[in-house]
Amino acid sequence: MEEQEQEGVELERFLKWAAGLGISDSTDDDFDTHTDTRSCLGHSLSLSYFPQAGGRGLGASRDLRKGDFILRVPKSAFMTKDTLFNNLSLPLHKLNAHASSLSSTQIFTVCLLHEMGKGKSSWWHPYLIHMPRSYDLLSTFCEFHVKALQVDDAIWAAEKAISKAKSEWKQANQLMELLQLKPQFLTFKAWLWAAATISSRTLHIPWDEAGCLCPVGDLFNYAAPGEETLDSEDVDSWMCASSFQVASLSNGDCTHTSDVVQFDPHFQRLIDGGFEEDVAAYCFYARQDYKKGEQVLLCYGTYTNLELLEHYGFILNENPNDKAFIPLEPEIYSSSSWPKESLYIHQNGKPSFSLLSALRLWATPPNKRRSLGHLAYSGSQLSVDNEILVMKWTAKKCNTILMNLPTSIEEDSSLLSAINEIQDLDTLLELGKELSTSRDEIQAFIKANNLQNVETGSNLLLSRKTRRSMDRWNLAIQWRLRYKKILLDCISYCSEIIDSFSPKSISTLRIEQG
Repeated sequence: MEEQEQEGVELERFLKWAAGLGISDSTDDDFDTHTDTRSCLGHSLSLSYFPQAGGRGLGASRDLRKGDFILRVPKSAFMTKDTLFNNLSLPLHKLNAHASSLSSTQIFTVCLLHEMGKGKSSWWHPYLIHMPRSYDLLSTFCEFHVKALQVDDAIWAAEKAISKAKSEWKQANQLMELLQLKPQFLTFKAWLWAAATISSRTLHIPWDEAGCLCPVGDLFNYAAPGEETLDSEDVDSWMCASSFQVASLSNGDCTHTSDVVQFDPHFQRLIDGGFEEDVAAYCFYARQDYKKGEQVLLCYGTYTNLELLEHYGFILNENPNDKAFIPLEPEIYSSSSWPKESLYIHQNGKPSFSLLSALRLWATPPNKRRSLGHLAYSGSQLSVDNEILVMKWTAKKCNTILMNLPTSIEEDSSLLSAINEIQDLDTLLELGKELSTSRDEIQAFIKANNLQNVETGSNLLLSRKTRRSMDRWNLAIQWRLRYKKILLDCISYCSEIIDSFSPKSISTLRIEQG
């Protein structure tokens, strides 16, 4: 209780500190004249706790309408690479000599660690003490957590994230030593914390690719883009024009390059606000209507669950932008001009526009692909037999993947439910006996966390470190379970399409198609 009271006092100090910087949720036209410095919140937003939806976040302190202004953070309150780097005590030319080979994000990471090392003497201390003490990004996963993802694409993404983090840490070592960081801030563990802070909490600013840490503005929890944004099927259909015309060019057809649609894969990066030059501040707006007390969410952009896990350390149970990639034969890639990243299965189990197009072409005899290419790229079925073949192949592929993964959907669901209730080591060991199909994975977790030699029967509570490891294990299971459910839904979708071709309709379609 005392710890909670102390946290409450510190949060009040932080909000007062933020108000002193001009951070405000007031709708006053001239926020610089706002004289109430007791708190920066209260007019539109309030600091709240949402246990089932992201934990600490911002709630509506009044009814909000879509598009309402809800928060303004002036540029002078941003923590950026430059605000920290330019205040370092060493000569600038000496610093630049060591920093020239580093990215803006690496420099920001070093500067954040240096600022943390100042403790209470840091001007940013009221802000820094409320930073999370740990994160669950893919780069923080140990070998056990990586293996628990089970799917090759996810394992590769995790290994790449870990390798990248280690490489960037080693590259920045000279600058950290030059700044004489305290030993605890020179470690890879400290680097992971700072890098994860920047990855998961910074907001985009036009003058620095590393972004900015935005006090109060980084308290919004995430919401996926809604129906008002571009649907991925719309993007697919735009891409089809480009892909077919490029394919035609490669075949010697006379298509003008000026007609080719240029598609930017990063076009659909969204945010409910941004830096506004005219007021020199980051301004936030309600993305939808909110009732008083409801959590106010922010859309960081369009991400799959694996991307959310990689960059932010969480996943969504219902993510309309999630995707499942399946291994495809080399000939499928070579038979069409679709980019690999467009060949996936939607979160509802439906193959993407591009994947269906590529499979239809691949299932067509090579000598007929040129004449039928325009139909495939426009999203049309090529024939009844072709469509049935594509659906059967896709369903079989998904089923084979599911059968070859170490655990089933039912086993993952049981394990996920059980580990959420674990409080002590004895319960964990009992779980291994009850869930025989997950026994090896549970034993691997015990070994990875050095619990195998702990005496049983003592109801020993799991340490904070072990619980953090269990949280990452939980995330890995959640991710692979969502992946498997997408494949299962795809099998159902393909079966429905096949069943829709009744003998009578097949005969009719074959006559129509000649």
